[in-house]
Amino acid sequence: MLTIQPVMTNPSRKNISSVISQFGKRLFGFIRQRVNNEADAEDILQDVWYQLTATVDSEPIEQVSSWLFKVARNKIIDSYRKKKPELLEDALTLENEEGEINFREILMDKSNNPETEYLRNIFWDTMDKALDELPEEQKKVFVWNELEDIPFKEIAERTGEQINTLISRKRYAVLHLRERLQTLYNEIINY
Repeated sequence: MLTIQPVMTNPSRKNISSVISQFGKRLFGFIRQRVNNEADAEDILQDVWYQLTATVDSEPIEQVSSWLFKVARNKIIDSYRKKKPELLEDALTLENEEGEINFREILMDKSNNPETEYLRNIFWDTMDKALDELPEEQKKVFVWNELEDIPFKEIAERTGEQINTLISRKRYAVLHLRERLQTLYNEIINY
């Protein structure tokens, strides 16, 4: 059993270094298995170490191993809660080395410019085809939430699905739409 003293004295700094050395790789592996990428895992690990140093200043930790893994689990859960759902807005702005094109500006342009009208029509045609390519569940969630502005909570009540499931379905829809709009963008700039 390792006890870390509540006051951040020189010996407790050594204890923290010892804890990091002893549990660092194992804790990182635990976190990495539960998140999407290495960068997220590193961020969560840093949060765990920060909480360790903050806690050491205020209270002793009796079971360091279980405390670390419990904090890591909580940080992983927090990271999933913080992730906001992907939005159509995210798919409307595309970038490459020549700059960016903002489909939103084209869609909101009130001028009667024939070129803008043509691009708007191409955009909606591409969007309709891309929506039709989606699995029905993803398409419905995207249309309800993004185009009809229905909150996830209400969609969950309608469908009986969990909100996280709905958010995930919408995310996949946005990723597909972004890919299709990127293809349209590439066609426009290479025309």
